[in-house]
Amino acid sequence: MNDLFNVPVFGVSITLAAYFFAINLRKKWNYVLLNPVLISVAVIIIFLLIFNIDFETYNIGGKYISFFLGPSVVALGVFFYEKYEEVKENLKVFLVAVFTGGIFGIISIIGFLILMNIPEVLIRSLAAKSVTTPIAIEISKLVAGTPEITAGMVIAVGIFGNAFGPYILKKLGISNKLAIGAALGTAAHGIGTARAFEEGKLPGVYSGLAMCINGIITALVTPYLLQLFLGNFT
Repeated sequence: MNDLFNVPVFGVSITLAAYFFAINLRKKWNYVLLNPVLISVAVIIIFLLIFNIDFETYNIGGKYISFFLGPSVVALGVFFYEKYEEVKENLKVFLVAVFTGGIFGIISIIGFLILMNIPEVLIRSLAAKSVTTPIAIEISKLVAGTPEITAGMVIAVGIFGNAFGPYILKKLGISNKLAIGAALGTAAHGIGTARAFEEGKLPGVYSGLAMCINGIITALVTPYLLQLFLGNFT
């Protein structure tokens, strides 16, 4: 049995099986908590715990699925090219919204953690919570955070945004699908973008572009905002 766990096909098969199970579950019961990404992660974790399989063993195959994250992000450029003329019509408003959302996302988490008297290393680790994992990890290293904590929080934020983002936005009266797409990309990076494409191709394009722009903004300003807040309020 251990030999089976140590071959790449095991991690790939478990991941795909969990996802297809979650998809079918969502089709049967269309409930917000039955989000396919959330359920897939929960099923994989439960399976690994039941059979006492460590993450490194699972990731022998899981890393092959992770590899396709990079090409999938690059592939968003195809959709952007197709919808460029439509995006260009709202480009200025879109850029202002993403810039504002990205900056506020950093300031709000830093301020909240300072008010809660959270240790500084956690503040540095969580400041880049809303950008895609590779960028967030590099930012965490740059600002003396803990990359492992950063990666875990980024994934949690993405799953939360994917599962509850559209529901929360619509409850707040935001029904424009382009605005929903931009918000998901800004706040919930790649996992949020996957959810935005469920709203339509154009919301998905807005989300993917927002994810990229917010990644650049966060990488540039996070060190300075941390220096400003931690220097003045801690």
